[in-house]
Amino acid sequence: MRTLRATLIACLAASISLGAGAATSAARAPSPAAPPTAAVATAPAVPLLVGVRAASHRTFDRVVWEFRGGLPSTRIVRYVPELIADGSGEPVRIAGSAILGLTMFQANAHDENTGRSTAPRRVVAGLGNVIEVVQSGDFEATVSYGVGLAKRQRFTVTTLRNPSRIVIDVRKDYRQATRTVRLLDEPRFAAGTPPFTRNVTRRVPAAAPAGAVLHQMFAGPTARERARGLRTVRSGATGFTRLTISSSKVARVYLKGRCDSGGSTFTVANLIRPTLKQFPSVRWVKIYDPQGRTERPTGRSDSIPECLEP
Repeated sequence: MRTLRATLIACLAASISLGAGAATSAARAPSPAAPPTAAVATAPAVPLLVGVRAASHRTFDRVVWEFRGGLPSTRIVRYVPELIADGSGEPVRIAGSAILGLTMFQANAHDENTGRSTAPRRVVAGLGNVIEVVQSGDFEATVSYGVGLAKRQRFTVTTLRNPSRIVIDVRKDYRQATRTVRLLDEPRFAAGTPPFTRNVTRRVPAAAPAGAVLHQMFAGPTARERARGLRTVRSGATGFTRLTISSSKVARVYLKGRCDSGGSTFTVANLIRPTLKQFPSVRWVKIYDPQGRTERPTGRSDSIPECLEP
């Protein structure tokens, strides 16, 4: 009996030992090799436009676009017949007799988290050649701007570092003259205290000053002038297509875009007339709507189209 019990105990111990060994072998068995970790490609940060500014130099005007996070991969700069909005294809208002277009690929001008713009969409420079700088697109990592010029001239494009900048220098090595542009004094107009307009000075090409000052008037006040309460009034117009001055001292201005007084007694005509009459060659001003109509097309008198009546 004792021998049988000893035999059973020995068998049980052997069984436990084999089970433990199996468990140990299972624990120590090499696991299948883990698949190699795939490298996760991280898209490079898109440069962010954070500033747009313009400055005058003796023989050229400079426009600067400043970026954070490097420079756009590709830049295209060329003269364009008109400024077109990316996506919609609609014309964008910009003042000037010539337009220099800049398109920057792999760039943003807005915060991707909030959608807020990180750079000015419109900068009125009021310089001897660069009149204003206007954004025409910020879509799918492509940013576009137009530079409205008083005169088409040669230009150069360079890049600078620390901080990252794209720089366009536009020549203005032509004779210039100082002329006045009439703007609305909004606080005085709101208070009903005449005069409702104020003069500001601009440097313009001496060879064609009348058209140049009209472009400056449509561009409106600089940031500093705006802070003083000055505004321009366009009455729906985006500019003008043609300006002629006859030997009988009659200036004819043909508006483009729309034409609508909005029921106001103060319209774009209140700025166009005094801006042009500063020139000895202009005594009367006739303003035409975009369809080429004005109330008194003939004779020596001022005239406005019906759309500018209150």
